[in-house]
Amino acid sequence: MKEALQFYIDGAWVDPATPKTLEVINPATEEPCGTISMGSEADVDKAVAAAKAAFPAWSTTTREERIAIFEKIIEVYQSRYDEIAETISTEMGAPIWLSKAAQAATGLGHFTTNLEILKNYQFEEVRGSTQIKKEAVGVCGFITPWNWPVNQIVCKVAPALAAGCTMVLKPSEVAPLNAIIVAEILHEAGLPKGVFNLVNGDGPAVGAPLSSHKDVDMVSFTGSTRAGILVAKAAADTVKRVAQELGGKSPNIVLEDADISAAVAGGVQGVMMNSGQSCNAPTRMFVPAAKNDEAKAVAKAAAEGVKAGDPHTEGTTIGPVVSEVQFNKIQDLIQKGIDEGATLVAGGTGRPDGLNKGYYVRPTVFADVTPDMTISREEIFGPVLSILSYDSEEQAIEMANDTEYGLSSYVQSGDINHAREVAGKIRAGNVHLNGAGPDFNAPFGGYKQSGNGREWGEFGFEEFLEIKAVLGYEAA
Repeated sequence: MKEALQFYIDGAWVDPATPKTLEVINPATEEPCGTISMGSEADVDKAVAAAKAAFPAWSTTTREERIAIFEKIIEVYQSRYDEIAETISTEMGAPIWLSKAAQAATGLGHFTTNLEILKNYQFEEVRGSTQIKKEAVGVCGFITPWNWPVNQIVCKVAPALAAGCTMVLKPSEVAPLNAIIVAEILHEAGLPKGVFNLVNGDGPAVGAPLSSHKDVDMVSFTGSTRAGILVAKAAADTVKRVAQELGGKSPNIVLEDADISAAVAGGVQGVMMNSGQSCNAPTRMFVPAAKNDEAKAVAKAAAEGVKAGDPHTEGTTIGPVVSEVQFNKIQDLIQKGIDEGATLVAGGTGRPDGLNKGYYVRPTVFADVTPDMTISREEIFGPVLSILSYDSEEQAIEMANDTEYGLSSYVQSGDINHAREVAGKIRAGNVHLNGAGPDFNAPFGGYKQSGNGREWGEFGFEEFLEIKAVLGYEAA
């Protein structure tokens, strides 16, 4: 059991204004693995005041000073890498191999990427007689989720620090212990007091006052579209900048000229990874009608090869989903798929065989899904794939775009030029061709109700900059 009963404010660990605690539940055992304090508006006020006071000095540090801090952060992060991975596995259920290979690795990747951007970024230029300056946006409020916790924290914190911003972080109360380690890393690296602050808590008590705070210049939120709308409304009265990375229902178009076996098997793995708890998971697979039966057989075999089990047991493919709330939601949606007439190819309701405890979901595949079915339209956020068939490429593209979301999409083809052509017709912020993986320098974000703004790489870095024109800077 880890106790984390203090918040990190103004360079020190401090007690909450009002004592109130919450147990952190290990989803593999359904037992507590930690305890945190839950913050309030008073704690937010204190943290924002510290960030505001620190902004003038931090925003005017030199490039070299920030580079030195980043190099130290990376050094300390590497020294605690295994602890970060272990913590994430325990509190949100990712298999330890995934925590080491991806969950913890993303945090290091974002720090490293933003260090390189910082080394070379042009903050000032002269155009004609006008100087263009790019300056830190100010005090930032960050609200992050539990599914890729360190990734979502660091892809905000790293560019904001590099740009010269100060900040207050509210991590998910469901998986908050990794954020405590991030705060400790930044402290050990010598980040000046007040630049980074952390207040644990829930959305109504901490997220809402952070979003609406008059001294917060920007709020960056990652989570559900429903919660993102609330954040945007709370931020509206102070006309602050709002960046949102929200939900998704990503299409995966398997074209006629694709290797159906490889494309379908890879698509199943893409959905099951992280127990389906990725906003960009390819959860709607479109296959040619003539190859529907073949796709079903491949998907069934692939899903049955996915082993759900203890995150720390060798051979486990996926762990539990994060909480009882998520487990129940996913079970209801699987049942909805059955009730609405989709063909259950693999999985179904209940826990996988041999598991009678923990929030484990059976790797599930539905086929003969139609666009109007609930499982085709709602974000399930679990290891559940829907297969839809199409008669023409135009129909596949139309169905792929028939969603309120537009975060990611996937195109499989034996001809890269064909894949590129289809990618140009998809309304989404990311298109992965033939199984292409993530790129730390590529912009990440969505169209439509998947959000606004971009994270990752130089595009994410520039979200934290204001643009100033100094006219008459050079005499005509």
